[in-house]
Amino acid sequence: ISFSAESGDFLSVLGANGAGKSTLFRCLLGGLTDYTGAIALDGRNVRTLSRREMAEHIAYIPQIHRPTFGYSVRDTTLMGLTRQLSPFRSPTPEMEKQAMDALEQMGVAQLAERNFAHLSGGEQQLVLIARALCQRSDILVMDEPTSSLDYGNQLRVLERVRQLARQGYTVLLSTHDPQHALRFSRRILALQGGCVAAEGDTRSVLTPDLIRQLYGVESVLLDTPDGAALLPVRGGDRHV
Repeated sequence: ISFSAESGDFLSVLGANGAGKSTLFRCLLGGLTDYTGAIALDGRNVRTLSRREMAEHIAYIPQIHRPTFGYSVRDTTLMGLTRQLSPFRSPTPEMEKQAMDALEQMGVAQLAERNFAHLSGGEQQLVLIARALCQRSDILVMDEPTSSLDYGNQLRVLERVRQLARQGYTVLLSTHDPQHALRFSRRILALQGGCVAAEGDTRSVLTPDLIRQLYGVESVLLDTPDGAALLPVRGGDRHV
């Protein structure tokens, strides 16, 4: 696999189950180190970087999780400042403001005193993104961040993510929904069998032929007043 991502890129990673999306992200985040080749971050081999140095550049936004303890939204967001705090140091007023600014940016500042565990799935995901913004990293890695959200929350979260890319963040996001990639991302990286099946500008790369290759599904690409739409064809499933 070989690809690059620049500032302001919104790169969606597509592929069927087992194609290598999560494995790729684990390599990027330092969770897997026994790969061949090299991953470069601003020209530096990531194998030479400490975890703290990695955290200065890359923030990971997981799928929604249910916390064991009832942390407030504010405290959950402040956890993004871990690399800036020693074990026995409390957050400063400036850090508190940083957390509130991140929540404001994601449109959930009004939830600051709420219990994170009691929020809706969409609200939780926006708070997790705010926590990543507190980290002040310029690369955001998201592994299927909308997989457990309802349709409306999927769109709201992805619209916020697109706004972050427009502000200059580099976004790498894996998804099982090609339509999400078509609607929101600037570029596509399609994986099949642990290799790159296609890579490039979303509208140029994401075609019915690629969908057939990746998923064995026939589809059509339509132009609508709100942009392109990818629709499966009835009876077009090629799998037995």
